[in-house]
Amino acid sequence: MTTTRRASVQGVVELHGVRKVHGTGDHAVTALDGISVGFSRGTFTAIMGPSGSGKSTLLQCAAGLERPTDGQIVLAGVDIGKQNEKQRTELRRKHIGFVFQAFNLVESLTAAQNVELPSRFAGRKVEPEQVASALASVGLTERANHRPSRLSGGQQQCVALARALVTRPDVLFADEPTGALDTVTSREVLRMMRMLVDREGQTTLMVTHDPVAASAADVVVFIKDGRIADRIPLDRDPRSNNAAVIAAHMARLEA
Repeated sequence: MTTTRRASVQGVVELHGVRKVHGTGDHAVTALDGISVGFSRGTFTAIMGPSGSGKSTLLQCAAGLERPTDGQIVLAGVDIGKQNEKQRTELRRKHIGFVFQAFNLVESLTAAQNVELPSRFAGRKVEPEQVASALASVGLTERANHRPSRLSGGQQQCVALARALVTRPDVLFADEPTGALDTVTSREVLRMMRMLVDREGQTTLMVTHDPVAASAADVVVFIKDGRIADRIPLDRDPRSNNAAVIAAHMARLEA
């Protein structure tokens, strides 16, 4: 997995020999150490690892939020490293959706208004039909005119999910999307994310520390000390105990 041969790394998001070093000299810390990995279109990948392993840095570099120290990142066929900041910002607006642990909804706006808000800030027109479709895709058609205070935590995260999907991004990046939710609500949000992959082919990369959340994915990539330590495909059979398999892998990494 850590080879830099281009033939072995293919997907809508590709990292080739990516290194990320924070700081300089004696204070330098290597967050990513020569990672090469591809994420295929229409798949759901969970990224896991011990605290400080580099999983969030991998997500941020893959999304163009941070520049790698070395290596190449290709997103939707575009070499991010060859773009200036303005071009990378436009690339993110066109091709990427983000969901974070915090919902980041505006309390004074309805669900529908929250969904269209980032596009308005970016100067892009979003048609009412697009907003309605995004809310329908996460099961919130009947909540379009409700403000966040009238929505449960899970519904608020689903609004954030609809907001990320309204422009039909090539890739959805999710950083601990269920971290602030209870167990039952987390399952509902993960069910929605899984459904979007299965029904609409939404490519999804999710950082999580939770084996249960990771079990919703097609594959889990494990990071340790800035390197890919393991990669396991998951059995989508409902009878499979994927969470236990993932937890066992994590326990070995943390031993």
